[in-house]
Parts: sequence; C-alpha cells; structure tokens
Amino acid sequence: MRALFIVNPQATTTTPRSRDVIVGAIARDVELHVAQTEYRDHARELAREAAGEGFELVISLGGDGTVNEVVNGLLATPEGLDRPSYAALPGGSANVFIRALGLPADPVEATGAMLEALRSGYRRTVGLGRITGDEDDRYFTFCAGFGWDAAVVHEVERQRRRGRRASPALYMGIALKLFLEGDIQLPSLRVEAPGHAPVHDLHMALVTNTTPWTYAGSVPVQPTPRSRFGLGLDAFALTQMSTATTVRLLRQMLSHKGVPPFGRGYVGWHDQAELTVTSRTARPFQVDGEYLGHRTRVNFRSVPKALRIVG
Repeated sequence: MRALFIVNPQATTTTPRSRDVIVGAIARDVELHVAQTEYRDHARELAREAAGEGFELVISLGGDGTVNEVVNGLLATPEGLDRPSYAALPGGSANVFIRALGLPADPVEATGAMLEALRSGYRRTVGLGRITGDEDDRYFTFCAGFGWDAAVVHEVERQRRRGRRASPALYMGIALKLFLEGDIQLPSLRVEAPGHAPVHDLHMALVTNTTPWTYAGSVPVQPTPRSRFGLGLDAFALTQMSTATTVRLLRQMLSHKGVPPFGRGYVGWHDQAELTVTSRTARPFQVDGEYLGHRTRVNFRSVPKALRIVG
C-alpha cells in the first residue's frame, strides 16, 4: 500500500525526534512518502492530489486545523479517482476530532492503534458537516461556531502569531476577558431548522458533528452530548448570557453527562439534516477551531458516511 504522510512541522506536541520514530514505525508497514506543510491550506492541496498520485491512504500529523485541511482536500478528490482512506495522528493542543474518534491523544500510541487497524483491515466511515454561503463551501469534522467561541479562537490565533503557545489556560483567559468586556453578548443570531420554529435573539450558536465541542485539558466540554458522527448535526445556542447562567452552563458542559437537552438560558437541536444561522450584524465565525472571519449567514448540512477512517 502507498501512503502519503502529511506532517505539520509546527505541530505543538511533537518533536523532530518523535516524528522520526513515527515515520519509521509506519514505513515498516507501507510504502510511505512524507510531505511537510509549508503554508496555510498546503495540507488541503496535498490531500486533494493524493489519489491522482496513486496513494491509497493519507495520514496526517498535526492539530485540528491540519485535520480540517486534509479532510477538505480528500473530499475534493477529482471525479473518477478512488478517494484514499484517512488516518489522523494527534499533534496539536486539543486534537478534538481524533479524540472524539476514541484514539489515543499521544501521537506514538495513536500510531500504534492506527497500524493495528491497518493490519487488520479495520475501516469505519464517519459523517461530516458542510457549510455553504456567499463566502464558504467547506466541510467540518466536529464543530462550527458563531459569536463568543469564534471570537476566542480569533484572539488565540492572534496571540499565537505573537509567539504565545496555545493552551487551555490561554483559551480560558481570553474567553473570560471577552465575556467581561461584553462585546460578545450581542443577541443578534437566529437559527432555523426544518420542522422547527425559528429561534432568534441568540447570543452565540454552536453547530456540532460529534461530542465533545472541545477539551479543557483532559476534560471534555459537552454542550451537545448526544451529537455523534453517525447522526445528523446538533446545535446549541444561548438565549441568555448573564454571569449566573453562563457559569451554570459551563459547569454542566464539564460534567460527564454534558448539558441536558432542555433547560433555562439555552436552546438545542438534535440530529438535524440541515440548519441555517443568520445574524443581524456580522459576527465572528469559526470552523474546527479555525477563525474564518465575520459572517452574517451560514448554511449547515449533514453529510452522512462522508469519510473512510483507518483507526
């Protein structure tokens, strides 16, 4: 089997030595070609070209941003070519998609699990989310967000460009700062889903393809605990953003049960084929932990059995 190994050299939780160990282990089982990403969306380009170059498997080492790029590249495989299978190894600070698949958070252990699946022929398919709009047409693996969480992602990216390391403490500190400033509390959002009455005057909205939404260190954060790769999309939105409501909901999100389907201060949707989120004013928007800019409208659609996974 020929495999393309896409490595993000900026991955925060690996070293050149550990990457060499991983490459050596994989190369004993497959004919391996290694490519390092050099710029934003490079992983997407490499994955899109993989089928045409005869690769049957694409492996990536990086964070959720790298995963998102590879997935979008694979889903853009030219018509008439067999799309390669995908194996994702963790190299970022959160690795939400990989951990949601049940794979180890340690890259070396994850490599071992992937190789066991490869040798046994084990494959599984997962559903994805797809966003479309005037400025977007792309897939996401675990979440997309309007409002507060996207503003946090935007500021974290700005801090990382200044040399700060992404960490749960950085995310939480920025989230608290933005909450206290009050700019993210504008109730401008509206969510529409077929078969449901539209809900408006929302402060923030999340659309998820699985649970958790993210991790606080080793603790999963679950605003949509019933969300699964094998179902449609779930969504969660705040109808109130007082300090008491936010603290109560964050505590529930951090519990092993997550936020209940119904309660005060929020509204939820489960297993939806499609959703639309609009805003009266442009608000920050993120996909899989990557800030895309400010948006006023995004359409969401569930894409079942979109991707074949090894591991």
